Amino acid sequence: MLKREDNDKLTQSGPDTPLGRLLRSYWQPVALVSEMPEERPVKQVRIMSEDLVLFKREETGGWALISRFCAHRGVDLSYGRLEDGGLRCLYHGWLYGADGRCIDQPAEPEHSKFLGKIRISNYVCEERNGIVFAYLGAGDPPPFPDYDCFVAPEAYTFAFKGRWDCNWLQGLEGGIDPSHVSFLHRFIQEDPREVYGQQFSEEVEGTGKKLSILVGENYRPDIEVESDEHGLRVFAIRQLTEDIKHVRVTNLMFPNAFVVPFGNSKVFVQWHVPVDDEHHYWFMILYDFQEKTDKETLLAQRLSEVTLPDYRPVRNRDNNWGFDASEQKELTYTGMGLDINVHDQWAVESMGPIQDRTVERLGVSDRAVTANRRLLLKSIDAFEAGGRLPSQPIDRAEASRLTGPLAVDTISPSEGWQERWRERELERRSTSPWASGASSEVVDA
Repeated sequence: MLKREDNDKLTQSGPDTPLGRLLRSYWQPVALVSEMPEERPVKQVRIMSEDLVLFKREETGGWALISRFCAHRGVDLSYGRLEDGGLRCLYHGWLYGADGRCIDQPAEPEHSKFLGKIRISNYVCEERNGIVFAYLGAGDPPPFPDYDCFVAPEAYTFAFKGRWDCNWLQGLEGGIDPSHVSFLHRFIQEDPREVYGQQFSEEVEGTGKKLSILVGENYRPDIEVESDEHGLRVFAIRQLTEDIKHVRVTNLMFPNAFVVPFGNSKVFVQWHVPVDDEHHYWFMILYDFQEKTDKETLLAQRLSEVTLPDYRPVRNRDNNWGFDASEQKELTYTGMGLDINVHDQWAVESMGPIQDRTVERLGVSDRAVTANRRLLLKSIDAFEAGGRLPSQPIDRAEASRLTGPLAVDTISPSEGWQERWRERELERRSTSPWASGASSEVVDA
């Protein structure tokens, strides 16, 4: 359990909170490129309780993120006109550039210097593999690490997002909890689908069993956690026979993302980004080491499960997440459909908008959750005292050393599994069209 003040510290992310300042010092996803209208690429964005507007810069094709409200009379700039290199307010024609400066006030006298005094909030943006990221912190933004999700060719990736009605930390902690998959994602009967892009549906190499069945049959994994430059590495080790282990390696990518294997050739990174303290978006980049992704199929699958424009799941608290008692008895462990994203969503939303961690009881299987909380609390305090942030490169050389993180499902002889999973990862990368140079994380270990 946590003390009340620590729970507040880890869940309150507004601009003037310790957590908010820490999260703002990392690149954060703010929108999918695919959700930006082609005719008028302008979108309202709310992140960490701040209201902003994202727009595409006509002159460069890059992205700009500024305050949603005009400094003049507070009008909503998300309805503004894209013209003259910026976003023009509909009320009196004030024009704002990408740097938040007012560059035209057509109703003021021609000789007026008033516009030179006007500047609204603005943040640097970069596009990476289908997502627009923004740096909302102080000073110059750090370089992007050479994580797989950022260096993979766009053709081998797929990006999406979803809205969950709960605090960001609940979503993140679900992703770094490796023991829940044995129950939450279990099927009473075998998953009837044979569909591209479904997690837990592929056979684990060398077992002849789908991952959903393997983890369901072996529901008491040994959990080990180790620190690494990117945050934490989490091992879930299941003894299949006297001589064989199943090793599943996942990661915390500090501060608010996790990295999870997706079948034998795919991996995904998922960020959990506060909208405010009681709602958040998850953003995902899926990447495939072997084949180009079928974006059209993946997008159609995902869009069928959400409502637009907010990307809220069709199954949600308002309809009991689609719970069906007959299905729970006969097909799925949850009775909430075949989409495991809904299972995860239910688990974290059902706790309430902000989980009360002062009354929970954690066990040995929660090692990754407790390790993450310790790291986050320590980092918040250190950052407030002027210290450096974890996994935050200060220059391009440091960024190039932040690779991976490594995430894999594999089987291994019981003896030597610590080396075998790395060998398996090296084998996978050696045959990849884009990752054949291997990750320094594999080579340097």
